[in-house]
Amino acid sequence: MGWVYYLGLSVGAIWGAFFFGSLNLWVSGEDILGRSILGALVGAILFVEVAKAWLGQVGSTGALFVPAFTISTVIGRWGCYFTGLEDQTVGVRTTLPWGVDFGDGPRHAVMLYESGAMAVFFIGCLYLMRFHLTYFQKYGFYLMCICYGGQRFLWEFLKPYGTVIGPFNVFHLCCIALIGYGICMMVAAQKRA
Repeated sequence: MGWVYYLGLSVGAIWGAFFFGSLNLWVSGEDILGRSILGALVGAILFVEVAKAWLGQVGSTGALFVPAFTISTVIGRWGCYFTGLEDQTVGVRTTLPWGVDFGDGPRHAVMLYESGAMAVFFIGCLYLMRFHLTYFQKYGFYLMCICYGGQRFLWEFLKPYGTVIGPFNVFHLCCIALIGYGICMMVAAQKRA
């Protein structure tokens, strides 16, 4: 794809990570810079799609990144877990028996929920890569967007972030956009086939 593609990918990921991560914290009353893997993904997609349009590229170019993104999420969320309250990713308080005490009482360990969900998705990816490689190459990235956005959307209800529209926080809206993107791109790819 060349340097324009990778420049868009890099700048988009960095911009999205800081923009959406900070916006979510500001809406929640925290006047600090934040970073977000979800924001990085959304930003990278925005900038890459602009770069692809400029280059005249049609079709999926993201399948190569699916295993790396998925595994980095699985492992990275454990880092969030071990960082605890300071990381700003813990869930709301809970009385459920699997709640984790991060020093201020039991909370949902949403970072582990996300890690587990993406581990299951990774196993599905391995199956597709082994038995349906062409399908994975065409749709793997879009499936990742739908799966990541869907599971993350659910866990956001268990986080203490400020809302922007009804019960939805900034990350809920990013998840909805990610799911919509994945569905629209899969439909468009099937029409081209």
